[in-house]
Amino acid sequence: MKDIIYITGHKNPDTDSICSAIAYAELKKRHAAHAVPIRIGDINKETEFVLKYFGVEVPEYRETVRTQISDLDIDVISPVSEDISIKAAWSIMVKNNVKVLPVADVKGKLTGIITLSDITGSYLDALENNILCASGTPCRNIMDTLAAKLVCGNEEEFKSAGKVVIAAMAPEDMVPFVDKGDIVLVGSRKDSQLKAIEIGASSLIITCGATADEEVIRYAEEKGCIVMDTYYDTFTTARLINQSIPVSHIMTKEQLISFNINDYIDNIKDKMLKTRYRSYPVVDDKGIIKGFISRYHLITQRRKKVILLDHNERAQTIDGIDQADILEIIDHHRIGDIQTGYPIFFKNDAVGSTSTLIANMFFENGMNPSKSVAGLLCAAIISDTMKFKSPTSTYADELAASRLAKIADINIDEFATSLFKANASLQGMTPQTILDYDFKDFVFNKYKIGIGQINSNDSEGLQKIKDELLKHMRTVLENKDYNLILLLVTNIIKEGSELLFVGDDHAALMEKAFNIKSGENSAFLKGVVSRKKQVVPQISSTIQRESI
Repeated sequence: MKDIIYITGHKNPDTDSICSAIAYAELKKRHAAHAVPIRIGDINKETEFVLKYFGVEVPEYRETVRTQISDLDIDVISPVSEDISIKAAWSIMVKNNVKVLPVADVKGKLTGIITLSDITGSYLDALENNILCASGTPCRNIMDTLAAKLVCGNEEEFKSAGKVVIAAMAPEDMVPFVDKGDIVLVGSRKDSQLKAIEIGASSLIITCGATADEEVIRYAEEKGCIVMDTYYDTFTTARLINQSIPVSHIMTKEQLISFNINDYIDNIKDKMLKTRYRSYPVVDDKGIIKGFISRYHLITQRRKKVILLDHNERAQTIDGIDQADILEIIDHHRIGDIQTGYPIFFKNDAVGSTSTLIANMFFENGMNPSKSVAGLLCAAIISDTMKFKSPTSTYADELAASRLAKIADINIDEFATSLFKANASLQGMTPQTILDYDFKDFVFNKYKIGIGQINSNDSEGLQKIKDELLKHMRTVLENKDYNLILLLVTNIIKEGSELLFVGDDHAALMEKAFNIKSGENSAFLKGVVSRKKQVVPQISSTIQRESI
């Protein structure tokens, strides 16, 4: 089976991040890759509108790509039923060259495990001769273990209430040794067979290939005694019979240490080191056995495969990226701090949208995206370039959007109006929702700065919740150790952005970068609509000048 390739945009994904991931997954699938688009945050109202408009499902949410047990080639061992004999269990172990077997119910739910040491231990510790009674061993197990044939009686009525006795003495000497309900091993002597039945044996096992005659069978039927015969000699029969006890009697079922198939490797290492068992059962959320894991598997782990779109900075990417293999990065932002240990395909171009790059990759390969995916890509380009009004917009964006619009059968102007209308109002949105709408972390030297952006023409609504927004931003600043938090509320009609910020110790930085007067926490920046091209570079260059 091919490895799954997870394709993801950044945290707090915008329309470009989600749509480009869906589209690139479609392109990869056409090249026979097992590609899956994922998201690492909730979608915003605009993206929700776009996905519904083109009838495309929201990508699966995934919190991390840390290595899980499901990523390992664990030992898959078929479970056994708890009523099989330990001899049958041992035969399965030998046949499959394993030293442990899972025991499960009819639905596959783990009930215990049996190991080779459990079997050998039970064999060596079997000093009591009533273990078949104590374990509730079924007749079928005895017959299978001894290769015995049922001569008289019904196996469903078999109930051993006593011990196992070898009738090696004369018939008249049996009474002190044989009790009612015992299982008696006898040879070919008819008088010994009849005497054992007379005393009240629950079962008679005739050894050495001997058989019971009609008189013995009639008497056994009269007394309710089950009769079996086997070709094994008496010594071998006595040695094997205890191996017919069910595995449920000796299996480990209390304080059983097991792991879930979705557990992360980081979380199970310590427990494995402390307990030091040879292997551990692995189950799913319903308790169904999936296999066994040992310490050996931890050094042969299979890392998840990931393609990053619309970002290339560690602070913006999915958790656990260090434990995954990054196959490709496709982006249109500044070069960040993600590193790989080997060469990868890295595409970074100064266009207005990652979706432009994905669309052109379709076209360069002589393909057109499907109608719905073409619509997604076109919508993402319109969104990211603000219908080509953003300073990040290029002729390549307009060209790609025009071609995609024809495939998707949409009018760019009409669709853009509907798209921006879906995102116009702030009504009903909490301060957290607004800040998280398209929020990214940036690291500039020693500064950790968070910058959010949302497109909205609702100037009146913004003024009503401005104080609440600043209060929430300050809470986030303090709780997550940011030096500065900014929020751009971009008004497409006014072609500018209301910039809100918190971080008292860095007011001078904002004054130098955007000419905002000291003591203010907000300002309308005419012509500023792009975080990537008009905000991040300004902050970065200002910090660099300060450090010189």
